Amino acid sequence: MTHPDSPAPPAGDPIAARLMLLAGLFGAVAVAAGAFASHGLSAVRDAHAADLWKTASQYQMVHALAILVLAPLRRALPGQARWLAAAGLCFAIGCVLFPGALYALGWYGPSAMGAVAPIGGFCFILGWLLTGVAGLRSAG
Repeated sequence: MTHPDSPAPPAGDPIAARLMLLAGLFGAVAVAAGAFASHGLSAVRDAHAADLWKTASQYQMVHALAILVLAPLRRALPGQARWLAAAGLCFAIGCVLFPGALYALGWYGPSAMGAVAPIGGFCFILGWLLTGVAGLRSAG
């Protein structure tokens, strides 16, 4: 249940618009990277690199879709808009760090980027936990 003094996000919710933009960008990159991993990467890199890129693109797509879902959830659960925005931020950071590290590892080989992937993974986990908190808080 929301508090009566918690305003709904405005009809032209700029955070929802940014979430949708990020979802579109991350989704497009995920499709392009996955296609490249399946059809072109093996010509210039080994099978392990292609596997890294496939994994990265899958995680990026799942979280692009999660970000996309957060935009209408902000309208449906106006009292939880801040929690959902925080979840979106965590997912967005995760979409840069986790797949980005795997793309880099697949392209350049082992490097310090390997240490960045767990930070991105933590951001994904935190985003899911924040989404859960929003749901729990909305239940009253």
